[in-house]
Amino acid sequence: MMRGRGAIAVALRAPDGRIVCQTEPLSGTFRATRWAGLPFVRGLVVLYETLVVGTRWLVRSANVAASEEGVELGAGGVAIMLTITLAIGIAIFFFLPLLITRTVIPADGGILEHLVEGVVQVAIFIGYLLLISRAGDVHRTFMYHGAEHMSIHALENGDPLTVDRVRPYPTAHPRCGTEFLVVVIILSILTFSLVGRQPILVTVVSRIVLIPCIAAVAYEILQFGARHEGNPLMRAIITPGLWVQAITTKRPTDDQIEVAIVSLQEALGADGQPVPEGSAAIERTSYADFLATKSVDAAVGGETPDPGGDGDAGDAEIGADATVGAGAAEGAGTAAPADAEPWQAAEPVAAIVDGGAEPAR
Repeated sequence: MMRGRGAIAVALRAPDGRIVCQTEPLSGTFRATRWAGLPFVRGLVVLYETLVVGTRWLVRSANVAASEEGVELGAGGVAIMLTITLAIGIAIFFFLPLLITRTVIPADGGILEHLVEGVVQVAIFIGYLLLISRAGDVHRTFMYHGAEHMSIHALENGDPLTVDRVRPYPTAHPRCGTEFLVVVIILSILTFSLVGRQPILVTVVSRIVLIPCIAAVAYEILQFGARHEGNPLMRAIITPGLWVQAITTKRPTDDQIEVAIVSLQEALGADGQPVPEGSAAIERTSYADFLATKSVDAAVGGETPDPGGDGDAGDAEIGADATVGAGAAEGAGTAAPADAEPWQAAEPVAAIVDGGAEPAR
C-alpha cells in the first residue's frame, strides 16, 4: 500500500497469480477541515487515515487471499480483533515495562528508574520483532516491506521502475513505519521521565493521554528530518530505526518487487504525477474486475488456474510525504488497454516525495 498526497494505492497478489490493484482518494472528514494541515495535528490526521484505510484493505486483501477457499472475513470480526490487538500492544509495549521497572526498583529511582524502563521497553520491542520474524507469513511481509522501500529508492533517484533497476537498492529507508515506531519509543522514554513517578493510576492515565501527543511530535520530527537528512542530530535520531529495519525488511523476490512497483505506479497515477520513463508496464487487474471475475466463476462453478501464487497478504507502513508503503498478497495480472493506464507516462520524475514522513502501518 502506497500513500500518495491525495490517494492511497494498493496492489496485491491473488491466489490465481494476478496482481490486483485499486486506488482510493483520501477525502475523509478530518482532511476536509482547516485544522488538518496544522503542525502536530496533521500527523494525527495522517495516522488516523492510514489506520482506517489500511485496516479496510487488510480485510480486502485477506478476502482475496482466501477467495480460492470460498472464505470471507467479516468486518465486525476484524474490527474486534484489531481492537483487542491494539489494547494488547499498548499493554505490552507501554505498561509492561512500567510494571517490570517498579518491581525491580520499588522506590523512586529517579533517572535510573527511567533508564531501566527504557531498556526494558526497547528489549521487549526488539524481542517481539525477532520472534514474529521467524513466522513464515511475517517473513514474507517483511520481504514485501523491503520491496516497497527499494521501489521508493529507485523513484527518488529517478530510475525507471523495473525489477532490474529496483533490485540493487537497499531495503531500509529513513522514512518508514519502523522509523516512526522507534522515534515514538525514544520520545516516550524522554516524556515519561519528565512526568516522574506518580501513583499507578495517574501514571496509566497520563500515558494513555500522552501517546497521541508523542505520535504527533514524532511525525513532525520525521518531517523535519526529511528536509535535513545531512544534519548530524537528525542522522543520530534516524540511525536506530535503520538498524531495526534489518529485522523488519528482507530482500524480496522479483514477483514481490513487481507488486511494489504496481502499487507505486498506481499511487503516482492517482496523484497525477508521471512515472519515470522506461518503467515496466506490468500486467494488472482492478479490484472491481477481480471481484466480478470471482462472481462469474462462483456462478458457473468454474475455477481460475493457479500458476503458483499463494495469496499472502502484507503490511502497511510509513513512506515519505507522498508515500507510505505496504506489502500485499501474491500473482501477475491482466491489464486494461495500455493507452488507458497511468503507468505508461512518458515523462520522467525524480521523486514522489517533497520531504517528510507520514505514519502509516
